[in-house]
Amino acid sequence: MAGSTAQRGVVALESVGRGDTGSVGGKAAGLGEMLRAGLPVPPGFVITAGAYLAAMDAGGVRDELRRLFETAVGSTGAPAGEPDVAATAGTLRELVGKAGVPDALRAEVLDAYHALGPGARVAVRSSATREDTAGTSFAGMHRTFTNVTGDDALIEAVVECWRSVFGERVVAYRGAHGVLDEPAIAVVVQRMVDSDRSGVMFSADPARNDRSRIVIEAARGLGEVVVGGTVEPDTYVVDRAGPRVVDVRVGHQAVAIRRGADGVERTEPLPDQEAGASVLDDEEILHLAALAVAVEEHFGEPQDMEWAMEGDTVFLVQSRPITTLAPDAGGSPAEAAAAGRDEPLVTGLGAAPGVVAGPVRVLASIADAGRLQPGDVLVAPMTTPDWVPAMRRAVALVTDGGGITCHAAIVSRELRLPCVVGARHATTALRDGEVVTVDGSTGQVFAGDRVAASGAAPGATRAATSVAAPGTETGLTGRVAAAAVHTVAAFPGPAELGEPLATRLYVNLAIAERAEEVAALPVDGVGLLRAEFLITEALEGEHPRRLLTEGREREFIERMHHSLGRIVAAFAPRPVVYRTIDFRTNEFRDLAGGEAFEPYEANPMIGYRGCYRYVREPDLFELELRMLAEVRDELPNLHLMIPFVRTRWELEACLELVDRSPLGRQRGLHRWVMAEVPSVIYQVPEYAALGIDGVSIGSNDLTQLMLGVDRDSETCAELFDESDPAVLRAIGDIIEAAHGAGITSSLCGQAPSTNPAFAEHLVRFGITSISVNADAVGAARRVIAAAERRVLLDRARDRSGRGAGDVRRRRRG
Repeated sequence: MAGSTAQRGVVALESVGRGDTGSVGGKAAGLGEMLRAGLPVPPGFVITAGAYLAAMDAGGVRDELRRLFETAVGSTGAPAGEPDVAATAGTLRELVGKAGVPDALRAEVLDAYHALGPGARVAVRSSATREDTAGTSFAGMHRTFTNVTGDDALIEAVVECWRSVFGERVVAYRGAHGVLDEPAIAVVVQRMVDSDRSGVMFSADPARNDRSRIVIEAARGLGEVVVGGTVEPDTYVVDRAGPRVVDVRVGHQAVAIRRGADGVERTEPLPDQEAGASVLDDEEILHLAALAVAVEEHFGEPQDMEWAMEGDTVFLVQSRPITTLAPDAGGSPAEAAAAGRDEPLVTGLGAAPGVVAGPVRVLASIADAGRLQPGDVLVAPMTTPDWVPAMRRAVALVTDGGGITCHAAIVSRELRLPCVVGARHATTALRDGEVVTVDGSTGQVFAGDRVAASGAAPGATRAATSVAAPGTETGLTGRVAAAAVHTVAAFPGPAELGEPLATRLYVNLAIAERAEEVAALPVDGVGLLRAEFLITEALEGEHPRRLLTEGREREFIERMHHSLGRIVAAFAPRPVVYRTIDFRTNEFRDLAGGEAFEPYEANPMIGYRGCYRYVREPDLFELELRMLAEVRDELPNLHLMIPFVRTRWELEACLELVDRSPLGRQRGLHRWVMAEVPSVIYQVPEYAALGIDGVSIGSNDLTQLMLGVDRDSETCAELFDESDPAVLRAIGDIIEAAHGAGITSSLCGQAPSTNPAFAEHLVRFGITSISVNADAVGAARRVIAAAERRVLLDRARDRSGRGAGDVRRRRRG
């Protein structure tokens, strides 16, 4: 079949299958495969990749496309956003548009289109030949249009899909991943489904790593509200044994996106009775579950599917493998935990997901860390950066204090350690040696081993990662090579990449252990590298000033160089923004030697820290800058960010120290400041005049200072709200000021990935980039993409309105 489609311009969708990926792309091959298996897929046709290449030949631009593409990525693999890549990608797209669709192909396409019925409304979807294939990250990076009506609109949409093969991000990813063969793309055209109800379903439960359960999410209207996270969908869980519905969670859907008779999609409010009613009945749930099983059986592996219902008819509109399941997942430990009849021993805030069991080890302070054995559940009043080595030996973490933005939560998410914070009395309610089950998603701790009771293998909820021992790599090149032994099992993979974003998406990082694993994610770099965790680990819990006073500067540089270099090398050539050490006296006093250097403060959150401390202690700051300069000599993708800037004079003094250092004399160094203190709202233009290249909004500190609430307080946790109108207004003012000053703006925090409305605020404000934790990359991409689509749609409507023949862009490419 591959040979028969390769030379044809237009082929029926049902005539292609998995063997035709090279000529019709992964998406079209998968849809055709399902059609051939008798599964319900909307009818359509494919414009092959060969037709695209022939069109470029006919237009006289193919040789020029190849030459420019090789110029952009052939030898350097320049990162997305570099001016030369952006400019070249734009020229490439112009050439594709210039060539257009030859008359003969146009006639063939329109014949196939007319066969779908008079005035058919269709979806026009890119299907790249490298999409959904092993070793590449191009899934979903190309254009998709929906509700296309009319000959001219169809041809226009096809050309736009062709042009998207040279999108800036696509070109940059090809260069970065060494995919240097000539780009080619196919296009799928399918009859539109007028969805009354729609959603997604998984033939295995990816959240609980449970292959015995099918999970279905459903909402009224078009499925964009589910994929984009704009409503709370219904969630139905089906046990394959039976099959039977075992759990129903009815969400609340205030609005639905529906398509009118004129073809325009509109957001409509739902009456309360409909908003709170179940979307599907049991018969419909079981019918969808049966389809999920059939698709999985056909493809031979668990699938992530999108579905739509038109009247009583179900259509499958996409299917891709679930990439995050462990190989031999058994029954769900979370289900076993939930099945217990007794109450949890303690309850707090779920800070890092996962369910795991082990014996309790209560530690009053880090001095007791020697008592913690591998496999213990670590229970402590609170943790600070020097607890990281101990946390690595634990299978879960429970703390009395803290909120979901505290250090315990941040590090647990990076270590993939189930974590409950703010449990208040865990250190007194839990006894040393008793076996408990910790559910980091719900924030509950139960008596007994619920994991073993569920039949799951010990540790099944945690993905294994092979990490090279410190010191075993040979230089920075060796560290890059070491990435090959890391398993990307718990973070979102290429199949979850989604459509390209106008807003840059970066990742937050705190430790070097999983640098290579996180670097494999579809992100533009590291937007926040927290130095506090790096330094406590690299120096093995010793206070850095003790090394300085004992004349051990070289030891400091070499130890930090190893940890930091590993991270920067893993992400090269993408930027890594290093936030200099943000000492807080209460956290660093517990380091070895710390009592001699850290004063006691009643409120260290707003005390002796950040930029002001560098001015008061320039010798230690200068040592850190020397270390950064040595790393940057080898890896110029490293950049600098200064935290907790309160006044202009302290920033000016700090930048003078930077300029005098070896780091400040290096070309291409970007200088950023954290926007955490409300005074920054009024000082962005002055900071820009001092040479600052960008501001990164630290939403955790900014929120606590705007609202006067301790971010680590479990008692006041309900007051801590990054979406408070005052906080949002401050964030908007900072972004507007940065734009006016000609510098970039970013935000590092979890809110954009968990709160779609928050993400939309940032996009509407015009933020340049957003940085989230690694475990939130997939969710962040989805909500940012949905927000960008809504913003573009609103602007387009404001300018000119929409008609029935317009091309409308939808969700996943």
